[in-house]
Amino acid sequence: MSEKEKGGLNINAKSFITAIVVIFVLMVGSYILTLVIPGGEYAYALDTYGNTIIDVNGYSPAEGGIPFWKWILSPFLVLGAEGNGTLIAVIAFLLVIGGIFNSLNKSGIMKYMLDKMVKRFGAVRYRLLAVVTFFFMAMGSMIGSFEEVVPLVPIVVALAINLGWNSLTGVGMSILAAGCGFASGVCNPFTIGVAQELAGLPMFSGAWLRIVSFVLIYALLMAFLTLYAKKHEKPISQSSGIESFVADKKMDKALICFVSILGAGILMILLSGFISALQDYTMIIVAVMFLVAGIVSTLVSGMQGKVLAKTSWQGVTSIFPAVLMILMASSIKYTLEEANILDTILHEAVGLASDMPKWSVILFIYLIVLVMNFFIPSGSAKAFMLIPLIVPMAQIFGISTQLCVVAFAFGDGFSNVFYPTNPVLLISIGLADVSYSKWVKFSWKFQALNIILTSAILLFGLVVGY
Repeated sequence: MSEKEKGGLNINAKSFITAIVVIFVLMVGSYILTLVIPGGEYAYALDTYGNTIIDVNGYSPAEGGIPFWKWILSPFLVLGAEGNGTLIAVIAFLLVIGGIFNSLNKSGIMKYMLDKMVKRFGAVRYRLLAVVTFFFMAMGSMIGSFEEVVPLVPIVVALAINLGWNSLTGVGMSILAAGCGFASGVCNPFTIGVAQELAGLPMFSGAWLRIVSFVLIYALLMAFLTLYAKKHEKPISQSSGIESFVADKKMDKALICFVSILGAGILMILLSGFISALQDYTMIIVAVMFLVAGIVSTLVSGMQGKVLAKTSWQGVTSIFPAVLMILMASSIKYTLEEANILDTILHEAVGLASDMPKWSVILFIYLIVLVMNFFIPSGSAKAFMLIPLIVPMAQIFGISTQLCVVAFAFGDGFSNVFYPTNPVLLISIGLADVSYSKWVKFSWKFQALNIILTSAILLFGLVVGY
C-alpha cells in the first residue's frame, strides 16, 4: 500500500507542476489585461452599520498599469498588501496540517483509523458516502466552513481509496461537497449573512428557497459521485488491509484522543453559527485543535518527542510547494488591484445590464459574481464590493433583493471548487495527488449540470416572486 493510501500528506510533483503552469499562465493573462484595460475606481462610503462599501454613483477614471518588476515580484509583494491577514493565516494553517499529518502517518494512527473504519463500514460504503457528503455540505451551508475542512480532506481521500474508490471520489465527498454547501448557503454567515446585512435584510431570512437549493444540489452531487464511484470501484480487499486488521489497545486509546480533541474543535465551529464572536477565529480554532489532537495522540501511541518533532518538520517542509501555489494564485488579484482595473471591469459589467430583458438580469448577476470570484475568492470581500452595485441594479428591473442575494451566494460558492485561483482548491487536490487538469476533467460535467440547475432555481424564484 502506498503512502497516499496510508494517509500520507505530500504534494505530488506532477500535480504541483501542472498547477504552477496553469497559475503562471493566468498571471501572464492578468498582466496583459493591465496593458489593455484603462484604470478606474469607485468611491467608497459607510453604510448604516459602519461598513465600507462601494458608492454606486462614485466611479471615475484613474491611473492604471503596474510596473513589470512589481508584477514579477507580486507573489511576494502580496504578503505586504492591505488585508493580507487571511492569506498569512491560510499559509500557517496549511503548515500546521502538513506537520501533524506526517506525524500521524509515521506513528501508524492514520492507517489504523482507516482500516478500522473500513472494517466497520465496508459493507455499507455507499451509505457512508452519502453521510460523509451530507456532513461536508452541511458544514459549508450552515456555518460557512471551507478552508476549515482542509485537514479532513486527506483523511476522506485515504478513506475513499481504502473503500475501493479513488482520490477523486474522496475529494468529491469532501471539498467539493463543502463548496456546494457553501454556495447553497442556508445560513452561511460569510456570504448570506454579510450580503443580507449589507442589503438591509434580516439575517438568514428567506431561507426556504436556499433549503430547496441545498436539497436539489445534494441530490445532484450524490448522483454524480455515486455513478462515478460505481464506475471506478473495486473490491475492498484489493485496496485495504482489512483482512489483516487486529485491534490494538494503545492505538485505540490514541485514536480516541485524536477524535475527541478534533471533535471538540468541530463542535466549536458548529457553535460559531450561533456565537458570532467565534466566527472570526474558526480557522485558528481548527488549527490549534488539530495541532493539539495530533501531538497528544501520537505521544499516546508511543512515538517519542524527538521523533514527533522530526516528523512534524518533515511534514512542514513537504508542504512548502503549496505555499508557492497560494502566493502565485493570490498575486493575480494583487496585480489587478494595483493596476486599478478591477473596478473598471465591474463598472463595465454592470453597465451591460441596462439593455437586457428582466429574466436575464438575474442570470447576468449570477455571471458577474462568477467572473469576480475568479479574481477575489473571499466571499465577504466580494459582498462588500458587489452587493451595493447589484442590488440597486436588480431593483431597477423589479427583482427582489432576496433573490439577488441567492444569486450572489451561487456565484461565489460553486466556482471556489473549480477556479485555479482559489488556494483551498489547489491545496486540497494537491494533497490528494490530483492534478488540476485531472480535476477539471472529473468535475466539469457536474459544474455544467449545477449551473443549469441553479440557473433554473433563480428563474423559479423570479417566477414565484421570491
